Amino acid sequence: MARRSWRARLPIAVMAALAVMSTSAAAGAPGTGAPALAQGPDTATIRYTEYGIPHITASDWEGLGTGYGYASAKDNVCTLADTYLMVNAQRSRYLGPDGKTSPGERQNTTTNLNSDLYFQRIKDDRVVERLLDKPAPDGPEPEVKEAIRGYVQGYNRYLSETGVDNISDPACRGADWVRPITELDVYRHAHAEIIMGSADPLLDGQVNAAPPGASAAAPATSSAERSAKAAKAVKPEETARKIRDAMAQSRQHSMGSNALAVGSQGVSGGTSMLLANPHFPWQGKNRMWQSQLTIPGKINVSGASLLGFPAVNIGHNNDVAWSHTVATVAPFGLFDVQVDPLNPTKYLVDGAWEQMTSQRVAVDVRKPDGSLTKVTRTLWSTRYGPITTSIQTIPLPWVVSAHAVRDVNMHNLRALNTWFRLDQAKDVHDVVSILEATQGVPFFNTVASDRKGNALYADIQATPNITDAHAESCLTLTGRLLFHQQVPQSNAPPISILDGKRSACDWPDDPNAAAPGLLDPKAQPRLIRSDFVGNANDSPWLANPEQPLTFPRVMGDSAAPRSLRTQELILTARHRINGTDGLPGKGFTPQTMGQLLFADNSRAADLALNATVKACQDVPFGLVLVDGNLVDVREACPVLAAWKDHAYTNDSRGSWLFANYWAFLLNGQGVEKLPWRVPFDPKDPVHTPNSLDSGSSRVRDALARAILALRKANIPLNAPLSDIQKVTRGAEQIPIHGSLHELGVLNVMTPGQVDGKFDITFGSSFIQQVRFTADGPPEAYSVMAYSQSADPSSPHYADQTRLFSAGQWVTGRFTEEQIAASPELKVEVLDLSVSRQRASH
Repeated sequence: MARRSWRARLPIAVMAALAVMSTSAAAGAPGTGAPALAQGPDTATIRYTEYGIPHITASDWEGLGTGYGYASAKDNVCTLADTYLMVNAQRSRYLGPDGKTSPGERQNTTTNLNSDLYFQRIKDDRVVERLLDKPAPDGPEPEVKEAIRGYVQGYNRYLSETGVDNISDPACRGADWVRPITELDVYRHAHAEIIMGSADPLLDGQVNAAPPGASAAAPATSSAERSAKAAKAVKPEETARKIRDAMAQSRQHSMGSNALAVGSQGVSGGTSMLLANPHFPWQGKNRMWQSQLTIPGKINVSGASLLGFPAVNIGHNNDVAWSHTVATVAPFGLFDVQVDPLNPTKYLVDGAWEQMTSQRVAVDVRKPDGSLTKVTRTLWSTRYGPITTSIQTIPLPWVVSAHAVRDVNMHNLRALNTWFRLDQAKDVHDVVSILEATQGVPFFNTVASDRKGNALYADIQATPNITDAHAESCLTLTGRLLFHQQVPQSNAPPISILDGKRSACDWPDDPNAAAPGLLDPKAQPRLIRSDFVGNANDSPWLANPEQPLTFPRVMGDSAAPRSLRTQELILTARHRINGTDGLPGKGFTPQTMGQLLFADNSRAADLALNATVKACQDVPFGLVLVDGNLVDVREACPVLAAWKDHAYTNDSRGSWLFANYWAFLLNGQGVEKLPWRVPFDPKDPVHTPNSLDSGSSRVRDALARAILALRKANIPLNAPLSDIQKVTRGAEQIPIHGSLHELGVLNVMTPGQVDGKFDITFGSSFIQQVRFTADGPPEAYSVMAYSQSADPSSPHYADQTRLFSAGQWVTGRFTEEQIAASPELKVEVLDLSVSRQRASH
């Protein structure tokens, strides 16, 4: 098996140097060798180190939020303003109804109009306002409220000082939709992020749902006969398969992540390590932004957050490092309600008919001539939630029955409390306690390590309370097929469709849960070990193969094939800890942890390249007929044979040919469906299936199709990856290493169309590795793959992207001495009295 011939490069340690600071920012501190930070109750200090990373310090939460809001607006004001436009349901008013937007995990998933109708309904229902009226833990804790109050002041201060007409980013310079924000805007944005796991698959179906209309002319058959025919036409197996396939396809082209926590038995020169590698969109509202947030004596945390969150979502403090990965829990469920054929807005519950509630939702829409009009829709709801007539574009006809949606996160602002508490955690046991108490994490796993040498995996989150017994009692026929279908390699979640005719089939309330309808957090899986735990978006089953986990089916599958990326993560961890990967020594160091990711090794190539080369060489006369085209495959054989390291590095040749071949070979199916000589064995899930059948015609045909596709695109078969996979930054094209999830490459990169150009749509975003020792500060290295700012005029628009392209890292600066030693230190002090005075007006 080819292992990491390419070496990730950590920067040479920066020599300590004192930076000159303005007297308004700092005064000397005798004996420390570094200037002391002056921090009064009415100031927030932003110290920028290399690559524009801000270290924000204040004496209270409001001041900390002010610094965060000001600095994040400076880097990304247009992205933030666009997000506030979305959550306030005003995209159609300013940008027209037909443009595309991204309310969920993926890019451009719906129209401005549908997005506006969806968020206007949430506004009309005062969902967020009602949550804000609740005391903690249902509502935000006091420190959260203070930080968000400050964030608003900081954002608005930047906007006031800069002026909309003087914004440097042309994406929103002078735009009439850029305006000061309120605290409610920020909470609406947070809520939108929390529910995005449901928004993507269900938004369009909810805003387009309409009852079947009665025919004006007398029908040839009665309503009952028409309903019977419609019911007969619905095939549960077909519906379940279509939904499963659509959800699987969506999961392969949306957010994901890797995370690896290594305990004391797996680290060299330390007590534990963490690798955080979220795969997030490279454009839009789900960009991440890096910072360090400090209130002396209260909090000191470094890492990254989704834009607009004045906290760290993924990062480390002095004692704990953590990350999140997208879980295999569906953050919603469907209820099949039987409707009255004569009045389809009535539905049956416990033998009695109930009337659906109707809601008129209106939004302003800009017409082509610039004038405004109102678009109004009637949306329908049941006791379980809104009606939807599609899921992930798959129709759910409203005929003899309708489907209602219950979203486990619709009434969740607890996530804000979760992250504020995680920022202050002391060890992994504290992390577990926080996750259980808040149950605020939406559709994410948590992976963490601590200074004490522990490695934690926990899938403790907001989960529908669908125990195995409840599922057995209440799933419909389609729901049963869908819920229990295993979709290997796709990470698709179990979708529930429960019998809405019985009120007992609603999600029950559990006394141990943080909110109604949530699964008992004690029933959710967690694992603490001293060697390693990890997750690459598969279910909790193999967080560590030595100790397989059990859990309710609603949280994912078990004893089923793992994705090639999961296999790669586990094998890499095992080899490094055991010293069997060809690298010196045993156990992880920052150097070898970087190699784990930036080697860009393909597990698919490890398993199948040799057999593919043999299949190529064995083709009679080198000719394969596919779709009427006679393809000569002989040129491909030496190209693939020469690709010995199996790596998707910038200079790799043959990797793009293999990626195309693999896509044709899979043909939308799971890896377990390929012609393997050794099938999947649940007793050896990390190494099976294996041994591709080189004599299979399917292998030859896929190779021929890949060759034909590259030739039609005028791409040489041996073209280096750097010639093909790039990201655009102004006039610059920056090569990007890494590749697709399906290839078993940890450093996931997904190219697609961005503004009509072939570009990176999502993939590795904020990457951080942290090593703890028994004492001393955490040792951290990070890189923001798409850089800190979306503003083309910013010096931090592409600087870390070039660094990422070269496989290099930024040395973390966490202590006062490390920050002061930055050769690029810049200090900005905000007078908070100015921000507070402006806020009062």
